[in-house]
Amino acid sequence: MNDLSASYRLVAGAPDSPVILHVPHSSRVIPPDVRRGIVLEDAALEGELDHITDSHTARIAATAAERCATEPWQFVNQLSRLVADPERFPDEREEMLAVGMGAVYTRTTHREELRPADHDGQRLVERYFHPYAAAVTDAVTQQLEAVGRAVIIDVHSYPTERLPYELHGDGPRPPICLGRDAFHTPADLLAHAEKAFAGFGGTGINTPFEGTYVPLKYYGTDPRVSALMIEIRRDVYMTEPGGPAGPGLDALASALADLVDMASTAGALPA
Repeated sequence: MNDLSASYRLVAGAPDSPVILHVPHSSRVIPPDVRRGIVLEDAALEGELDHITDSHTARIAATAAERCATEPWQFVNQLSRLVADPERFPDEREEMLAVGMGAVYTRTTHREELRPADHDGQRLVERYFHPYAAAVTDAVTQQLEAVGRAVIIDVHSYPTERLPYELHGDGPRPPICLGRDAFHTPADLLAHAEKAFAGFGGTGINTPFEGTYVPLKYYGTDPRVSALMIEIRRDVYMTEPGGPAGPGLDALASALADLVDMASTAGALPA
């Protein structure tokens, strides 16, 4: 397995499923040569991975996929977001550059040094970020050609307590945060998500994290691509900051499966 084929994984779903479960932040894997560019000692790095990793989200997505009437596709990042974060802009458009967390991070969740401030992240952007983005774009294009639409459901988690790196973390932190985009998130998809996740103590929209992931090729221009971000507060299903999953994981997988089934059959497009 070469370097790029090991960095992400596309799990085939039913040919007629429009849904892609996108799991970008579940891995803790850092290639040895990338590790050498990180200044943290091993113990500190493990602690940072506990905070920054959306632990067990790949398992939530995989379990959900198995329970769906029409199995969705899964696109899973197999490398840590500390290698390159596929959900950032790779240039000055990225607001998280303000805290050293652009496509290639130079600071930690607690705003401490991760890489030297003068670190040139372009090599990692070229090696990992761009191929990943191209592969997700291809996956979406494939479903547009096969089904006529694509529904990206972005699966994330977030800590119960605000971390210092969060730019907009002073609002409510509901058990389930639903990230929506004005163009790509149709009202019925959002309503389906609110219904599917109603049993976890409450949902919020765009708080504490907002928006959702759409490949730039289609962003803001193609209404056939729908998208929604699911942010699960970690105390709902795991021991924080980076501990084992608990019984909540199974219930979340069932709720996600319900959402996928509704999204697969709804056929709605953004207005």
